[in-house]
Amino acid sequence: MTGIKKLVLIICCVIIALLAVFYIFDRQLLKIYNNQASAIFFDRNNRIITIIPNQKGYYNQYQNDFPKEIFDLLVQKEDRFFYLHPGINPVSSFKALLYNFGIGSRKASSTITQQLTKMLLGNELKRNLKNKIIESIYSLALETFHSKKEILVMYANSIYFGNKIQGVNQASQSYFNISPDLLDKSQIVQLLASISNPLENNPAKNNNIKESLMFSSVLGLDIKEDSFIDVKTTKNNLSTFIFSDKAYFEISSMYASKEKINKITLDKEINEKVRNIMQQKLNELVVRNADNAAVIVIKLPENEILAAVGSPDPYKDEKGFKINMILQPRQIGSTIKPFIYLKGFENGLRPYTLVNDREYKYITEIGFPLYPKNFDYQYREIVNLHYALSNSLNVPSLKVLEYIGLEQFYSFLTKDLQFKPIQHLENYQLGIALGGLEMSLFDLCKYFTIFPNKGYLKDLLMIESVKPEIKIADEKYIQLVNKILNDRTTGIEQFGLKSDLNLFQNNYALKTGTSRDYKDSWVIGFTPDFLVGVWVGNADNSSTLAVSGQIGAGKIWQQTMELLLNSEYNKKTDLDFDLISSFNDGQSIQYGLSDDNIEKSKNIILDQETSLITSPHDGDVYLLEENAKIKMEAEEEVRWFINDKLIGDGKDKIISIAKTGQYSIEALRNNESSEKITIFVID
Repeated sequence: MTGIKKLVLIICCVIIALLAVFYIFDRQLLKIYNNQASAIFFDRNNRIITIIPNQKGYYNQYQNDFPKEIFDLLVQKEDRFFYLHPGINPVSSFKALLYNFGIGSRKASSTITQQLTKMLLGNELKRNLKNKIIESIYSLALETFHSKKEILVMYANSIYFGNKIQGVNQASQSYFNISPDLLDKSQIVQLLASISNPLENNPAKNNNIKESLMFSSVLGLDIKEDSFIDVKTTKNNLSTFIFSDKAYFEISSMYASKEKINKITLDKEINEKVRNIMQQKLNELVVRNADNAAVIVIKLPENEILAAVGSPDPYKDEKGFKINMILQPRQIGSTIKPFIYLKGFENGLRPYTLVNDREYKYITEIGFPLYPKNFDYQYREIVNLHYALSNSLNVPSLKVLEYIGLEQFYSFLTKDLQFKPIQHLENYQLGIALGGLEMSLFDLCKYFTIFPNKGYLKDLLMIESVKPEIKIADEKYIQLVNKILNDRTTGIEQFGLKSDLNLFQNNYALKTGTSRDYKDSWVIGFTPDFLVGVWVGNADNSSTLAVSGQIGAGKIWQQTMELLLNSEYNKKTDLDFDLISSFNDGQSIQYGLSDDNIEKSKNIILDQETSLITSPHDGDVYLLEENAKIKMEAEEEVRWFINDKLIGDGKDKIISIAKTGQYSIEALRNNESSEKITIFVID
């Protein structure tokens, strides 16, 4: 190989090696550059919800192109020979080198490319010869793989403008409340005048106009002083635009993303209005010791989250406001009942099925007696399931759950709905029907969407996408439940004729819930177009002052529903009842399925009743007191015996107890069948 060839080969190897090094350096800078952009969340209508500070704590919206006038002025001010040099200016670099050795007076020498490199490497405050040499190498690498325009874009996106604002786009939005495309020449000058000292010369500082006049004079620009904007008068733009919208509080705990640009399903306007409704109503409920609330709005049938408000004000360090209550498990009260009735209808029950609403005695797992009560502590004797669910009666719901069987309902919750309880379901037993089950508002609303979505279960979405759906129940049984939840007439006894649950549109259904000791107030309601779920209570799980589902969550729910009913999301879609039939039982209109055996379905629960004596209960213990009396009651007219001694006939009887001991009570039917129980009287 000749000497020339060897030299050419060496030169080629050196060039390749340099290109490889430059490529590595360029990739490093690009990675830093890409990471310094703020993560931005847009709502479904492309409105910015929030901008997240980057690693330096700055807010930075990247833009891929800028008006030519911005670039022209930027080059005139910072690097007149930008389009001529390869990333470093040899003449100014040589003068700067002499200055470092105490020769000459030329101090500054950085090109735009070098300034960009300095900012990306974080060397703004580390000005020494070593760093300048390193920055020069990185600058050459940038110039090797990027056009001049690309470098200008990167530079414009990296400049710091004070007040945690980085990049021309963010500065334009924050200081002047317009995009860079709409900046006039004087506004561009005001921004560029702050580059050398962004902390003191940014547009919100007094020095800015003075620096802007000096800058425009040096560049020969004919700009009058009164053309510059005193940004201090509009400084409120900074705080309202820079700091994260309150919605990010919920977004950050419900949606995990590493993307820089995030398009989510929330509607910013709806979300803000819902938070305002919550704040207003909580101010009214503070006298009832209710400090916290959560609301979720779901667009149907897609199950897209339109609003998610888990705190009235997450910026406040008080009353648990920094807890997203949408995700906190709480006792769900009577909102479990539609699911119980759904399984009951699948197992042959119907809205017209009769049940005895009376006192029953159950023995708990730990051996204590349980006497289930209704919300108002009243019993109504024989009622149908339509009436029972409309008025949210506890005892009939427990009888339905008992009819279904606990194991079947456990399986429905964990296998069909894929619910993960916070404790073993066996710990709840029949107490599930009494509202003891814990669930988050997020999960409860997700499961409730099976009713407007015709029996199909889908995940709740915060990004627009297609998710698989699972069929949970046959639509005809869903329609039976919806018919009851849609009926605002039958529930008048419990909720009143005039109620916060009444709306001006009638294609909706709902269920309320109140947990033990008034700790949790719930309303979940929907049209075929959207679902609104509301919880009210206290983050510390303390009791409210008698805040029921209706007067607590109901107030927020009603206004939120009315907001949605007057929005673009209201398509006025009718609830579908085409799979169910109606008939007149001689007293009122009843609903069922066309192929029902009405008599069988009507009495299916009553036919399973084995207890003739309704009060007292076997094993009851009474304390002997002066003039103590015990009331005996039966399902029908019977003959009553105490310790085998006949004491009279009738459906009920009152007896006096004069001494302690064990008492045998027997009720004898006319057909000679009987029931015998034992009670105890102690002192």
